[in-house]
Amino acid sequence: MRLVLDSSFVIDHLRGEAAAVDRLRRMFEDGDEPIVTEIVVCEVRTGLLPADEPHLTALLEPLEFVQPGRETALLAGRMRADLRRRGRTLALGDALIAASAHHLGATVITRNVRDFTQTSIQVETY
Repeated sequence: MRLVLDSSFVIDHLRGEAAAVDRLRRMFEDGDEPIVTEIVVCEVRTGLLPADEPHLTALLEPLEFVQPGRETALLAGRMRADLRRRGRTLALGDALIAASAHHLGATVITRNVRDFTQTSIQVETY
């Protein structure tokens, strides 16, 4: 299974939260494909102390890194516009992560399931 890791998952893993650490281990054991985007990397790095950056770099090393393209950006914009017309808000980062998962045929793994319930993508928690 292809899994796009949300920022909450990466942060929880870096904090050593057992559920996130165990789930990432099982991803590799089960042959899943953990994926991160530059959106997630940027969001996570923003909140890190400089001394913690090597830990993030080590965590990212075995993960597939994808950069969303034009079609992903357009889909994210359509998601946000559609929700805005209905009086709802979807954060830019969440829209880009959701659109990336859509184009990759992946599930988003997150602690913040509510962030993605407004989209049609598959979501998994841990």
